[in-house]
Amino acid sequence: MTEKSPTLILGSGSPRRKELLAQIGVMADDIRPPDIDETPLKTELPRPYCARMAREKALAVAAAPEEIVLCADTTVALGRRILGKPEDAGEAERFLRALSGRRHRVITAVAVKKGARLWERDVVTAVKMKRLSDADIAGYIATGDWQGKAGGYGIQGPAGALIPWISGSFTAVVGLPLAETAGLLQAAGYPLWRAS
Repeated sequence: MTEKSPTLILGSGSPRRKELLAQIGVMADDIRPPDIDETPLKTELPRPYCARMAREKALAVAAAPEEIVLCADTTVALGRRILGKPEDAGEAERFLRALSGRRHRVITAVAVKKGARLWERDVVTAVKMKRLSDADIAGYIATGDWQGKAGGYGIQGPAGALIPWISGSFTAVVGLPLAETAGLLQAAGYPLWRAS
């Protein structure tokens, strides 16, 4: 008799996070995106901000004590500056101009909750964007791919053509560091390699 695995709640409406989990054979039983205030605190630095967002998201998701909740937050940091999701194409363009030809950091924090317990990790990846021409920026903005993406770009889409180099976790830049997430899920008692 096979033991029923615990219920997994994905606290994110991101289709990318769902796709990444599917790569390691994990399918959430339910999706419950939390509604929290994502405004950075005054003088809050990118890494503590990102960790706080993931933790607050996990705590905001209503779940039974035996259910496992998985939440994450991805933040693009240019020095001490947090580049969130652009409000409009104009802001996305300003972000891209700021990132052009420079290295920046992409921080993804993951929080897993089960009952009163919380497991957390954050992963920092260095990313270099090539020097962008006006045509590169206009072309990318026209794709609409910047919408809903921290820093105004998604590495797994057309913006992949703008990123010649990364050092760290590719899946973390997409939105969920799979090695670390797998470890947190296992710590919370979620069986990763079960036979289907």
